[in-house]
Amino acid sequence: MTQQDLSKLAKLLLSGEISLEQFLHRSGGIAPLGEAQVDLDRTRRCGFPEVVFAEGKTVEVMEKIFRSLLDHGADVLATRMSAEQAVGLKEKFPAARYNPVGRTFRIPRLDHGGVSETANAGRVTIVTAGTGDLPVAEEARETAIWTGASVRLISDVGVAGPHRLAANLSELLDADAVVVVAGMEGALPSVVGGYVACPVIAVPTSVGYGASFGGVAALLGMLNSCAANVAVVNIDAGFKAGYVAGLIAKNAAMARIMFDEKNKT
Repeated sequence: MTQQDLSKLAKLLLSGEISLEQFLHRSGGIAPLGEAQVDLDRTRRCGFPEVVFAEGKTVEVMEKIFRSLLDHGADVLATRMSAEQAVGLKEKFPAARYNPVGRTFRIPRLDHGGVSETANAGRVTIVTAGTGDLPVAEEARETAIWTGASVRLISDVGVAGPHRLAANLSELLDADAVVVVAGMEGALPSVVGGYVACPVIAVPTSVGYGASFGGVAALLGMLNSCAANVAVVNIDAGFKAGYVAGLIAKNAAMARIMFDEKNKT
């Protein structure tokens, strides 16, 4: 929490607008909302605000969480949100953007229009092996956008038709991080890793026939990749991949800015 934030809280306490208990909670970076304890200090510690996992939460609880995050200057991201939940929340947050394929719900702050529209925090390219992997890829894409990254999506370039990947290599070579989403045997991340000089975040999906074991075959294939720049997240974990890619891209962009500024002096 910044000195400015603490000063605002102190004024609210002195004016009687908040209680001492509320002051202590907020100054510690926690907003107690009854059903939830919102971590308001996550950006300072981890680079990005807390993200809401929508499954199992009511619209009423999520509305409280979203308003708390927005009041403290955070762009909101919720994952695994159903269409029914989104309908109820869209009425309360008209500026929100619901992605029915990726099941994500984003609310940009109205004072700046959203991180992704105002700042380039690096470049992320997302690749899918097949169109069946798109729900996971869309979750990763929306998450990376939320981090502020410039995001490109290349779909349906699996190893069954390697010429399709070759035709899109120019979209990969300038990326700070590449997310590769694949089911079946999960071979695509190894192939991509052999072409790029950046981290490749592999996402196994549960797409596949019986012996794919709900994505376990793809997971094991990716874990055993011979490409040294491939790291793996959990099955169908598009959010995790998008978040990690966003962090990598953000740090890479900051390094470029610092390098440019140093060379100017």
